[in-house]
Amino acid sequence: MIEDIRSFTSAGERRNIEFKKALSPGYHLKMDRKKSLISQMKYRMERGDGRAVYLLGVEDSGEPVGLPDEELRGSVEVLRKLSQEIDAVVEEVNLHEGTHGRVAEVIISRKQKTEREHLLIGVAGHVDHGKSTLLGTLTTGTPDDGSGKTRIFLDVQKHEIERGLSADLSFAIYGFRDGMVIRLKNPLDRKEKSGLMDKADRVISFVDTVGHEPWLRTTIRGIVGQNLDYGLLTVAADEGPTHITREHLGIMIAMELPVIVVLTKTDMATPSQRRAVRAKISELLKLVGRIPFHVTGRDSARQIAGKMNQHIVPIIETSSVTGEGLEVLDELFLNLEVKRDVNGDEKPFLMYIDKVYTIRGVGTVVSGTIQQGLVRKGDTLLLGPMNTGKFREVTVKSIEMHHYRIGCAEPGHIVGISISGASADEIERGMILAHPDYEPEAVREFEADVAILVHPTTIKAGYESVTHIETIAETTILEPLDAEFMSAGDRGRVRMRFKYRPHHVKEGQKIIFREGRSKGIGSVTRILE
Repeated sequence: MIEDIRSFTSAGERRNIEFKKALSPGYHLKMDRKKSLISQMKYRMERGDGRAVYLLGVEDSGEPVGLPDEELRGSVEVLRKLSQEIDAVVEEVNLHEGTHGRVAEVIISRKQKTEREHLLIGVAGHVDHGKSTLLGTLTTGTPDDGSGKTRIFLDVQKHEIERGLSADLSFAIYGFRDGMVIRLKNPLDRKEKSGLMDKADRVISFVDTVGHEPWLRTTIRGIVGQNLDYGLLTVAADEGPTHITREHLGIMIAMELPVIVVLTKTDMATPSQRRAVRAKISELLKLVGRIPFHVTGRDSARQIAGKMNQHIVPIIETSSVTGEGLEVLDELFLNLEVKRDVNGDEKPFLMYIDKVYTIRGVGTVVSGTIQQGLVRKGDTLLLGPMNTGKFREVTVKSIEMHHYRIGCAEPGHIVGISISGASADEIERGMILAHPDYEPEAVREFEADVAILVHPTTIKAGYESVTHIETIAETTILEPLDAEFMSAGDRGRVRMRFKYRPHHVKEGQKIIFREGRSKGIGSVTRILE
């Protein structure tokens, strides 16, 4: 809502802001005039990424003269009828005092597609095994030049471009409409992303993680903290699986994700090399109780998509240079099931915060993947826990998904939520946003069932490691409960305590704890007072 109408209008019309003195149903809804106003509304909405703001009762000069209430209601009704013509809706009407009447601030936005399917896939693999290049080529249809040309669509930071290494999570999307693929000409174009979200009835969102070993913490965050549907593991055909490949596969399995293996860079490998790498991948999958399935075409991709679970792992051969295998991936992603909690919409809203921003003209924005429940513009939510263990009330100002402004978001959506009531420097990754009915609690200590995967010595009371739960990455102090010591291969109950501050955790959540490389996995079994 605009705070000072006179200051706001003094800057004149701009981007998605349109001034109208008055609109009359008898005149402005006539055919010729109506067409002109619809074209104007489309233009304003395109400039505003799906959102336009009309100020009724304002002269072209910006003077907020206002209108009598009856005339103002008629003008708003004209905007309602015009918005229906372009599949949009009047989302909000705010009234302000003008010099000779009242001014209406009318916010118009595209209708939210409720029938859209949304699939969330985490992508991991060893550094330089072609994760970002594969996603850049897949989502644009642009062949790579063999030097990572399409990777730039995901590695957008200056140091990432210079070094050719991803250093943080990045996101990519493409989609389908009536079974036909929709790609982006330029994934960095916000308007084009917004347009894809508007058109597609099935959206595939990729979380591109980091393959470089020093950033393992970021990779774990991408796999553990994003509420993924599937994991995609890349293996270069000219190199084969590495210790990082095994590490990333282990994290996906610990999170109980169905896994897809994509063999990349097939243009750089001989047929015998490809067979040898497939054999190594199959051997690795069998060691961890998975069944490898070599997908050779679109028909087999369609068949395996309906049978995908935690045990069957498709292996698909691709090249970002020649385009080999990309149509097979299209077919797989078109037919994969979205495995969400059928009652997730009805539960109170919960989202773990992954990133925090301050955006000029918007304010504080937090982003993450919605775990359960719906969130709408105007909702009052709880943010926290703060260092004190308390939660603070905040208000949802707006919601965006891949730069597409929406009025309501649901489980599985990766969203940015603009909030009022807290500044960015008060918010940390690992905090939550939750509906008051969720009744969140701050937790300092909990019990877990864990398995020790790798550790050179014994683990005893006082052992410290970084523990990952959702987007939380916090040092914990561990105490074995079933024995005095634990070592590699052992399973048992432990008590864990956050060292520095409380967090919100709940029973059943998966955990990974590590020093450098991941050392143990498990799940929360009991929250301690």
